[in-house]
Amino acid sequence: MRCPVCQRSDSKVVDSRETTDGDSIRRRRECLECGRRFTTYERVDVVMPMVVKKDDRREPWDRDKVAAGIRKACEKRPVPADTIEDAVSRVERRVQESGAREVASSAIGEAVMACLKDLDDVAYVRFASVYKSFRDIEEFMRALETISKERRGGRR
Repeated sequence: MRCPVCQRSDSKVVDSRETTDGDSIRRRRECLECGRRFTTYERVDVVMPMVVKKDDRREPWDRDKVAAGIRKACEKRPVPADTIEDAVSRVERRVQESGAREVASSAIGEAVMACLKDLDDVAYVRFASVYKSFRDIEEFMRALETISKERRGGRR
């Protein structure tokens, strides 16, 4: 494993544990050259379905794209990195469990929204505002009112 700082491949594992979802192993490593510590995740390599975009283009599943979208939505919010990683794993598992050879990008977006709705309201609204590309402020306000009603109704 290469150190992200000095690019040397000599490192030692300082700590190793299973993630909360059990799908991967989180390892804390220390570079033997520069002494910096970094985290890696080890998971089983499975064949993922192709993603069908809105314009019918196909592209390979990209876990990093999903992670980047969730991270961006959670930016400056009190959502720990491990919780974000768990959400990415839940979305990935949902796609895997579908058993399909192809999955619509909209299905991935809906899975991300479902995870974010449980994590953080602001992150959910941020992602939804980009994903659903609201046409006007009224449509955006209706979405906010729906979330607010669900929260007041004790649904969580």
